[in-house]
Amino acid sequence: MKMEDDKKRIDPVDRWIIDPLNRFINNSTTSGIVLFSSAALALLLSNSPWSEEFQQVWKHQVSIGYDEYIISKDLHHWINDGLMSLFFFVVGLELKREIIAGELSDPKKAALPIAAAMGGMLVPALVYLIFNHSGDTVDGWGIPMATDIAFALGVLYLLGDKVPLSLKIFLTVLAIADDLGAVLVIAFFYTSDINVVSLLTGAGFMAALIVANLIGVRSTIFYGIVGIAGLWLAFIMSGVHATIAGVLAAFTIPARVKVSADYYSQKLEGLLAQFKSAEVNTLPTVSKEQFKILSKIENFSEQALTPLQRLEHSMHPFVAFLIMPIFALSNAGVELSGDFLTQIQSPVSMGIFFGLLAGKVIGVVGVVYLMLHFKWAALPRGVNIWHMWGAGFLAAIGFTMSLFISGLAFRQEEYAVQAKLGVLAASIIASVIGYFIIRIANNKGPVSPSL
Repeated sequence: MKMEDDKKRIDPVDRWIIDPLNRFINNSTTSGIVLFSSAALALLLSNSPWSEEFQQVWKHQVSIGYDEYIISKDLHHWINDGLMSLFFFVVGLELKREIIAGELSDPKKAALPIAAAMGGMLVPALVYLIFNHSGDTVDGWGIPMATDIAFALGVLYLLGDKVPLSLKIFLTVLAIADDLGAVLVIAFFYTSDINVVSLLTGAGFMAALIVANLIGVRSTIFYGIVGIAGLWLAFIMSGVHATIAGVLAAFTIPARVKVSADYYSQKLEGLLAQFKSAEVNTLPTVSKEQFKILSKIENFSEQALTPLQRLEHSMHPFVAFLIMPIFALSNAGVELSGDFLTQIQSPVSMGIFFGLLAGKVIGVVGVVYLMLHFKWAALPRGVNIWHMWGAGFLAAIGFTMSLFISGLAFRQEEYAVQAKLGVLAASIIASVIGYFIIRIANNKGPVSPSL
């Protein structure tokens, strides 16, 4: 009866706004839908009567600093160098969690998706170089290597519960390994001239973060201040791309709890018993004694969580529903002019298109076949070879990461537009093909490849 009374007391704002919004945010497909919608809006605005005004928005200059210490960039660069650093920070948190306690922590389970990810990075780069083996366009080889984890998993989750859980894990590990590869490619191949003083300064801040982790500092505010005001600023001035600072900072976040699960359970039971026997306030507010106990529960619960998981959980919605849509708006806009067919047939567009749509699939599925043939790995439980083909096509959805790398590879507007066309065309086609292949695969049994 008391439970029914509590349900009746739910505020209308919770019932009609907060709860539906939470369900929307926590839905696995939602972030992919929002990202796709942002890209579609960018394309629509870029080919509308407001095209010029839309493009001008991203060219506004924004400056930070004081006196002679000022960094001035246009809004587009602040998004790619600043906001995307937070995206890579969350990627770093996910990588560290997976390495410490996730699928990447078990070499046997991780072997197949990691090997598939490597094949899915090397073959697309080679395919691109077939179309662009000399000249200024060679630098775009890293663009088709990337997989957009949000988009790929979004398409997979659209298929519902019929998709084997092991396939979702396979694609997640593959995409995370791919992200790590993309980070390394950016660090080693898409970095401008190095400012040694700024780089050493960044190394000093990085050392401070590592020491803080080792001595037990758990304050996320501390890591935020030192990581952003120190490490990120030093990297942005050093020539090393600022997004790398996000990944490095994430790896310094503590990934251990302060109290064990058993101790937390015992302590919580005691605090709950105290709360039940505490003096009850007849007013809408809780009593002082209840407030004191609730504060202890809150503080103790925080100690039972790792700072890494707290940060990842709290930042994921911010990245998925703000940063990535803003990135898509500022980067996916392409004006489809009269020479569209000429641009899409350019070596850059064709290299990226076939690099993603053919290279990715051949690289991923080809390595899976090799691993199975030599008995180095086995297909995940409940997964057949058609699922692997579907996963290969979903891995060919480059989108966010490919667009990001294209911005680093090409400064010439002509090549940048051609790269966007290749990325968008391949990603859309790959998502549709991948969706239908996995849908068909779900109706088949666990069929092994004939080797």
